[in-house]
Amino acid sequence: MDDCLFCKIVKGEIPSKKVYEDEKVYAFYDIEPAAPVHFLVIPKEHIMSSCGEVTEENSAIIGYIYQVIAKLARELKLDKGYRVVTNCGEDAGQTVQHIHFHVLAGGPLGKMA
Repeated sequence: MDDCLFCKIVKGEIPSKKVYEDEKVYAFYDIEPAAPVHFLVIPKEHIMSSCGEVTEENSAIIGYIYQVIAKLARELKLDKGYRVVTNCGEDAGQTVQHIHFHVLAGGPLGKMA
């Protein structure tokens, strides 16, 4: 999508601090971190706007993203734990309409609301 912030980041039109990239996904640090370690993992292709659009046909990328998250957690030595968050829709706090997963770690994160 031409106006999608994350698509522009994937294309290199907007700078980001890359954590990881392969042919399917891109991971980068959040510009407003909510934890000492806070990065996002997104599919490079804009195949869905939110988790509400996951279908049998496009769900394989979700499993792949979780594999990448596990790999990055090992590489970044997030041994004490990490949280993976996906906001689905405006009321949940989703601000970019491109499915994405926040990975937060680096200390006690507190209770979820």
